[in-house]
Amino acid sequence: MFPELRNEISRLKTQDAHFAKLFQHHNDLDQEIKNMEAGIVPAKHGAIETLKKQKLHLKDQLYAILRKTGGT
Repeated sequence: MFPELRNEISRLKTQDAHFAKLFQHHNDLDQEIKNMEAGIVPAKHGAIETLKKQKLHLKDQLYAILRKTGGT
């Protein structure tokens, strides 16, 4: 996610607890989605789409923080 902002993301993960929490939640959702898509974890109807929407919302929040801190 945002490879061009890797340095800013690393900085924020260590200096901003809220950003770090959002980033970890985004990564957790990503892994959960991958596990469901691979059939490792069972998924109820529509669960993957719901998780993808949550993940996208988190990505938007992370990007907004990056923009405010001058990452873009």
